[in-house]
Amino acid sequence: QVQLVESGGGLVQAGGSLRLSCAASGRFFSLNVMGWYRQAPGKQRELVAGITSGGNTNYADAVKGRFTISRDNAKNTVFLQMNSLKPEDTAVYYCKADIVIDWRAGIDVYWGQGTQVTVSS
Repeated sequence: QVQLVESGGGLVQAGGSLRLSCAASGRFFSLNVMGWYRQAPGKQRELVAGITSGGNTNYADAVKGRFTISRDNAKNTVFLQMNSLKPEDTAVYYCKADIVIDWRAGIDVYWGQGTQVTVSS
């Protein structure tokens, strides 16, 4: 069974940094696009950043220049380095991965359980 396990959330003061990690475990054929989403109370889940298996990245305008997404393909892990954090970055952060379980099948979408990031002013 494929699972995405996140770690690295917590409480930080404005201007501080946090690093999130998300590791994919289980048996699968390929791990394609991976990304981070976040959901603040009363708001819809939104894309924060994404990265392809080849390393191409995209970011939400709100985090450009402050957040960096990266991945270690050998360890099936994606990271989100968050610098210059602001109170408005407070949310539950979710890892998402597009995974091919079997080469004969299509792409399935998996989500992590979420990790809380709280930025105090």
